[in-house]
Amino acid sequence: MTDTSSDLQKYGVPFYGAGWVPYNHIKSKLASQEKIEEDKKEEKDPTPSNDDEITTPLNYVVLAGGGGEGRSGIPNAIVVSHVNFTSNSLSDQPVVKHETGSDLPYRMTVHPHGYGIICAFQQSCRLFEWKESNGNEAHKLGVKVSEKVLIQLEDVGQQLALTFNSEGSVLAVGGEDGSLRVFKWPSMKIVLNEAQAHSSVKNLDFSCDGKFLVSLGSGLCRIWDVTSSKVVASLAKGNDEVFAFCRFSQINDKNPHLYIAAVTDYGGSILTYNTTTWKRIRSSRVVREAISAFNVSSDGKFLAVGTVGGDLFIIDSANMRVQMMVKKAHLGLVTALTFSPDSRALVSASLDSSARLTPIKDKTSSGGMTWMIILMVLLAIAVYFMKEKGIIP
Repeated sequence: MTDTSSDLQKYGVPFYGAGWVPYNHIKSKLASQEKIEEDKKEEKDPTPSNDDEITTPLNYVVLAGGGGEGRSGIPNAIVVSHVNFTSNSLSDQPVVKHETGSDLPYRMTVHPHGYGIICAFQQSCRLFEWKESNGNEAHKLGVKVSEKVLIQLEDVGQQLALTFNSEGSVLAVGGEDGSLRVFKWPSMKIVLNEAQAHSSVKNLDFSCDGKFLVSLGSGLCRIWDVTSSKVVASLAKGNDEVFAFCRFSQINDKNPHLYIAAVTDYGGSILTYNTTTWKRIRSSRVVREAISAFNVSSDGKFLAVGTVGGDLFIIDSANMRVQMMVKKAHLGLVTALTFSPDSRALVSASLDSSARLTPIKDKTSSGGMTWMIILMVLLAIAVYFMKEKGIIP
């Protein structure tokens, strides 16, 4: 159950957010921009094209955080690390380290189709775009401040939750003051503007089909119909529960679920809800400590839980049993978790300035193979005894 194959790297920045970089989308966009520039250049000075060059697939994770205001000497920065699936490791040095001055990127969300990163600072939100960098021969990825100013998110105070829907066409933002704003992207046309959705918005998530948005406060979870901007359900906490995180299951099956990670007097629990009736299906205590980070894999098979003590748990969503555990994965509390798009790895981040890559071992398939072998052995034994008794020739 305990895993020791994960890889830990420290980058000198206390992290608050993490997300997988949609590199294939970014590469396509950068290639399109480069092609336009090359076409213009070729009109003046024709040169051989490198379009047929073979490239190796690259994987990256982006992290954000810092030491905040003051003169602690700890930078505020957006950090990009290369993920090597061959060695199951993160790069020992950042591919990108874009410092943000005295402004701490306290929360972040990555656009799923490569249009950039939105970071929430103390008073405003800011868009950062991907760029091609020539500083590293192996890694051409860079980050820059976008010329696009998010006017609707200027001087709105600290935002605690940011998320795009799976298509990247809608952006939801929740504030420390309890406000909830939903925008069309990239037009930033307001779809929903609720001043007091909660006393404070702690977490947000869209359903896989984009129809629903779940917003979370400490004691109340609300489900919004994105089209009508109306609340369709309100889910209340139990007596000893404090809601911490919310996630829809990420697969478009017939019975998608809503998960809420809650802190209780006895540790951390995951509450499962039916997304048609919005009734609670079950409550599963999964860890003894308080949950400080939570996420769901893109295939819906796994739930990831990080604790205040720095432990990491991978949970099978079918039976809510711990499939993998990394004790003391981080020295500080786990602040962010992000699964790779193919669900084969998890990156966790912490206030101790570390990021860890943990490969996911699907024991379901190996378990099925084990039972198949046992069945074949038993069948062979049965045939042997039947031959010995003369039952079969």
